[in-house]
Amino acid sequence: MAVHPGTRTEDLWLRRYAPAGAGGPPLVCVPHAGGSATQYFPLSQALAPAVDTLAVQLPGHQDRREEACVEDLARLADDLFAIVRGRLDLPVALFGHSMGALLAWEVAARLERTEGPGSVAHLFVSGRRAPSCQRGEDTHLLDDEGLKAKVRELGGTAPALLENEQMLELFLPVLRSDYKAVATHHPDPNLRLTCPVTVLTGDRDPHVSLLEARRWTDHTTGDFGLRVFPGGHFYLNDHVREIADVVLASLRGGELRPSA
Repeated sequence: MAVHPGTRTEDLWLRRYAPAGAGGPPLVCVPHAGGSATQYFPLSQALAPAVDTLAVQLPGHQDRREEACVEDLARLADDLFAIVRGRLDLPVALFGHSMGALLAWEVAARLERTEGPGSVAHLFVSGRRAPSCQRGEDTHLLDDEGLKAKVRELGGTAPALLENEQMLELFLPVLRSDYKAVATHHPDPNLRLTCPVTVLTGDRDPHVSLLEARRWTDHTTGDFGLRVFPGGHFYLNDHVREIADVVLASLRGGELRPSA
């Protein structure tokens, strides 16, 4: 039986929105700044029943709003690593968008460091420049109006939310905390994984250039692929079926070919 959005299945951290697939590595999906597990409901449906998709719900987000947000991305990575390692059979695959891509990469690094090569079946990073392409980020320092303008610029957030003051009172502090976690994190630009890495990006993303997306190839000794989709930072909202096809082909051992 399918699990509806918001239902807890594994624990506070992991949500399953479709029947678990038989065989193959589970896919752990990590949301963007201000996002929640339900972001991955469409992808989980598109991948079912072939892939057991588990969406991450971070502290302070949505139905975990009574908890404090974690503004230290390394601590978030430590906590999520412990959940994945303790609850799931290895190997696992990881998918992250924007902030979630950086967090998924950090979790993958922890898994390979403790469990060795082969513990991560595949890493999918979406809408995020490579760790070796860091630049200063100060979005978390904007006032509320500036933060709302940034959200409108990126798209992906329902206009109704931005016009609802009560919802904004709940949403903006969470978003600010996530942006702070990213801005204050200093990833190791020389760290390399051994697992295959597939990068997905929008061709009009104002925060990730094609060059910055390609630089993820510097962060793995395994196979590398790049997929470019029409759209901006939240291109994935319009390309769920195509993204599911990329994930399925990659997890089944399909050849990775960089796109133009």
